[in-house]
Amino acid sequence: MFHFKSYEFDYDTTLAKFNYEGADGTAFTETIQFIKAKQETNHELLDRALFLSFILIGTSYYKSHPTKSIVLNTPLDSFQANFFNTVYQEGLSQYAFENHLTRDDLAHFQAQDNYAAPKALLATDYAGILSLQSGGKDSLLTATLYQKLNPRFLYVSSSEHYPQILNELGGGLQIVHRKIDVEHLRQSNGLNGHVPITYIIQSLALIQAILNHDSAVLTSIGQEGNEAHAYIDNLPVNHQWSKTWPAEQSFAEYVHRYISPDLNVGSPLRGFSELKIAELFVQQCWKKYGLKFSSCNVANYRQHSDNHRLDWCGECAKCANTYLLFAPFVPASDLDSLFDNHSLFTKPQLADTFKGLLGIDGFMKPFECIGEIDELRQAYHMKQPSYPDLPFPVPKSSFDYEKVSTTQPFIKTLDLQLKD
Repeated sequence: MFHFKSYEFDYDTTLAKFNYEGADGTAFTETIQFIKAKQETNHELLDRALFLSFILIGTSYYKSHPTKSIVLNTPLDSFQANFFNTVYQEGLSQYAFENHLTRDDLAHFQAQDNYAAPKALLATDYAGILSLQSGGKDSLLTATLYQKLNPRFLYVSSSEHYPQILNELGGGLQIVHRKIDVEHLRQSNGLNGHVPITYIIQSLALIQAILNHDSAVLTSIGQEGNEAHAYIDNLPVNHQWSKTWPAEQSFAEYVHRYISPDLNVGSPLRGFSELKIAELFVQQCWKKYGLKFSSCNVANYRQHSDNHRLDWCGECAKCANTYLLFAPFVPASDLDSLFDNHSLFTKPQLADTFKGLLGIDGFMKPFECIGEIDELRQAYHMKQPSYPDLPFPVPKSSFDYEKVSTTQPFIKTLDLQLKD
């Protein structure tokens, strides 16, 4: 069994500890250093957010020795049990695919009969915006569009470093330090794989927002993630499940049901396609950040990496995806300068990666945070004339990248910012 042992929070130091015991008996402790705020903290409100993080962070240690049986000494109602089952099954679907597991092999949370969870708390005196940042195009666009509202900015770091580009945002930058228990993960000698990291980061941002007395946590996610890479029976395999619109809705509902209806977590970019976000970034941000940002995980966001200066590896699916998205809006000479003045379309080692991104010759869509196949096909056929062609034909697409969904949260606020 996997044991959710305990969590604790020191109000003097704002250090949180989360304790687990793996199915092989290995003990894990993860620590998170938050930023102390001047306001008095509502302890019960914070505890409820800490519990959410406690369960979500558990995926990082559960995956070492997966089991369907878990031990949790806190009762759950049916919504909570279903929510956490989805996190540990669909949120770990890539991990399951790569380790030859099925849904039945993954954690199953049980609701307690006739249990009624405590009602959500009011936080009507909370105000202000906390905007999650990474140094990528999406979060920098959100920061730029919301600059007039004076948000705080938050970066979650697992090392001593953070992207120096975030110092240019012009607002209060807060850095939360996450210390993953890498030593005991190595000792457990178990399995590894992708976890729903977006959910984990959102939950940590929610804790910091409560400490700050902020009422809104802004993520930066467009219309992405819904296209499955594969299936394991009835389990859709998705690298970025926690970035999907259904996942955002579920997270928001959990917060409103069990923490506070006055706290909101969501993306103001949700109504836009990835291709539209690239166009907006060029219009709003390229002049200031175009040569400083990066969306490459390989070069910047591995654990303990020195990412004070963001870079591009020019070899991965995320770089290839970014190249496609910006090709319609940025001259080739400018975009190539990010990749040592090389066109990614002419790199032989990236040919199969582009085939996967564009759905050609049966190549699997890469496990990365990338656009939809039809969207990337449309981007390719919109590319400026200065770009060379790929060495294979790319099917046409009717993808409407300008279409904006008006049913997503925060979209009206974002509309006002764009009109300004």
